[in-house]
Amino acid sequence: MNNYMVFDIGGSAIKYAVINENGDFLTKGSFPSSPLGFEKLISELLQVTSENQNKYQISGIALSSPGGVNSDTGIIGGTSALPCIHGPNIKEIIENKSGLPVEIENDANCAALCEVWKGAAVGNNDVLFVVIGSGIGGAVVIDRKIHKGANLHSGEIGNMIMDTVGDKNNISFRTWSDLAAIGALVRRVAEVKGIDVSNLDGKQVFAAAEAGDRECMNAIDDFYLSLAKGIFNLQYVYDPEKIIIGGAVSGNDNLIKQINNKIDIIMNSLPGAKVRPIIEACKFGNDANLLGALFHYFQCRDIDWKRTMPDTDHETYDRSPA
Repeated sequence: MNNYMVFDIGGSAIKYAVINENGDFLTKGSFPSSPLGFEKLISELLQVTSENQNKYQISGIALSSPGGVNSDTGIIGGTSALPCIHGPNIKEIIENKSGLPVEIENDANCAALCEVWKGAAVGNNDVLFVVIGSGIGGAVVIDRKIHKGANLHSGEIGNMIMDTVGDKNNISFRTWSDLAAIGALVRRVAEVKGIDVSNLDGKQVFAAAEAGDRECMNAIDDFYLSLAKGIFNLQYVYDPEKIIIGGAVSGNDNLIKQINNKIDIIMNSLPGAKVRPIIEACKFGNDANLLGALFHYFQCRDIDWKRTMPDTDHETYDRSPA
């Protein structure tokens, strides 16, 4: 059985694991990334690979990275919390220095691919992945592969215009990230309460709402409605089989129920809306990027991954309005 070295490059840490072709973790670890320059970062990746090569006979290297990753060229565009990775051809450099085949993909795309391979989207071909955090990001999956778009911007769903403020002479626009991200929720509550936003986080807002804080409850209700509006729009643009919700908030047991409640309101007010979005929380957390990076590697290298998927019957859904 083949084993693979997989890295998840983050702004503060780089996680790594040796994973076999079935998706089983043989070992895992991490090291800080923030103090490293590019050459030192590459050196650390190669050192970890070399140490594990001796024990596990590594067949290839898979990378998950922030930024605008061009998987074909191996160059990372855009910006991230790790500026040194943008510009150099990280894929080519690691291939040349390690002597192993290398594939690289964007971290949000990797998280989506993990759900396709082992998680909430097993058995589905066309899926949207929505990541809710300080902003909103996502990924578009068509035929179980990431759809990149003409400018590598497919999945940048947080930029959807959802509202306008002002009149035609002084108009500003609010995006989905401005209205439905956790960062937006926190800013809204901080503004209403007149407190410094740095002294508040999402967990505190939800806890206060649970305790009966009316201002937090109202803000969260608006948050759920904004999420539902964006999800409804995406359903009718792309018509996926499922929309998978990721990010820390996806662990909130009430999240999917509340979004569905708002979807009910939307659909009941629109008689022409016949297709109901199927919404599920992601099943993987911290390991999602690692598993997704390996799945992307398999796809790029034409490695048979279908036999490694969990057994499942393709589900059929009742998509009629509630």
